Parts: sequence; C-alpha cells; structure tokens
Amino acid sequence: MADLAYILCALTSIGCALLLLRGYKQSGSRLLFWSGLCFVGLALNNILLIIDVRTPDVDLSHIRSLPALAGLLLMIFGLIWEKR
Repeated sequence: MADLAYILCALTSIGCALLLLRGYKQSGSRLLFWSGLCFVGLALNNILLIIDVRTPDVDLSHIRSLPALAGLLLMIFGLIWEKR
C-alpha cells in the first residue's frame, strides 16, 4: 500500500512539472519555469524514494535528498530573481 502512495506522489510531481513547464512554454512567465524545475527535482526525489524503499540493502537517503534540495534552491532563486 505504501508503494502505491509513493508511486502516486511521483506521478503527481511529474504531472505538475509537465503542466508548469508547458505553461511556461506558452506564456513565457519565468516564475512558471522556476516552479517547473522545482517539481522536476521533487519528482526525482520521489523516484529515488521508490527505489530506496524497494531495495532495503542500499541506503539512498542522502542521495535522494539532493534533487529535492536542488529543486527548492532553484525555486527560491527564481522567487528572488523575479522579485527584482
């Protein structure tokens, strides 16, 4: 049951990233671009979480945090950049 929740979270993150990046392509709003990149990082985090849970002999907890951190840093950078 937990695997299903992780898969749904990954699919939701991928869907959000695709919709945000498609919106950026149509409108050119750079905030959509930064938000889309953030969700790409979160989607990678969720995919690595699924791999980490399915392979208990390997600990990917530090590696899987890097895409989420990168995505959030990109979002923060985009928010600061667009504020100027």
